[in-house]
Amino acid sequence: MTTIFMTGSHPRHLHIAKRLYDEGLLCGLLVEKREDFVPSPSLSWPEIDRNNFIRHFHDRDLSEQRSFGVIKLDYFKGIPIKQVTIDQLNSLETAQWVGSMYSETVLSYGIHKLNDDMLAALPERAWNIHGGLSPWYRGNTTLFWPFYFLKPNWAGMTIHHLTSKLDGGSIIHHSVPQLSQGEGIHDVACNAVKQVAEDLIHILKLVRNNQKIVAVPQRSNGKLFMSADWMPQHLRLIYNTFDNDIVDRYLNGEFAPDAPNLVKAF
Repeated sequence: MTTIFMTGSHPRHLHIAKRLYDEGLLCGLLVEKREDFVPSPSLSWPEIDRNNFIRHFHDRDLSEQRSFGVIKLDYFKGIPIKQVTIDQLNSLETAQWVGSMYSETVLSYGIHKLNDDMLAALPERAWNIHGGLSPWYRGNTTLFWPFYFLKPNWAGMTIHHLTSKLDGGSIIHHSVPQLSQGEGIHDVACNAVKQVAEDLIHILKLVRNNQKIVAVPQRSNGKLFMSADWMPQHLRLIYNTFDNDIVDRYLNGEFAPDAPNLVKAF
């Protein structure tokens, strides 16, 4: 079985690429250059929000370094690699590059939205990895919102069919990490990425062994979170109200949200 992975350039994206490569499941890698991993706060914000913003993204950087290390593209020896910008992602040249592989499977994670022409160039088995539990958390920043709503057990990942509807394709599998005492928001996010990588490998091996994978259509309940929904002031609840100990409070029984009804491929 041949697989192309279209992904971003951040450590969490390249971790999944590395795991696919290590398992002999990767035949081509397309990497979209993403924005700076540690952004800077606006000087116009109140000091409390600047400090929270700096803490949030500094801690994210440390967590991803701890979890994934530094993965460079020269690690992926013996397979074609194409690097693109956001403007090149949906170009004819990129579509031709993907098509030239004659791949049976295309996976995407951490790239911008593919247009209809690019989607038409993909094989029937085209899946997306979404950093959030669909349909409840679709769109952007969807590993953050479960913490904001005091539902850390709803922080997870979704493998679904890749369609023109953002994070809206039929669901193949939900992945959620086990929560442990002492974990902060970024630890859970990193563990979710690790979990979905291992689950994805298992699913691809099932497909390779001709096992049928049944996808479940998404219902309309849930929310599509937009980039504009998130503001630095939201970090006040995470850090000033709870000092990033929401997981501990959940495990100690202070919060008791319902558990999500997950789709499992195995």
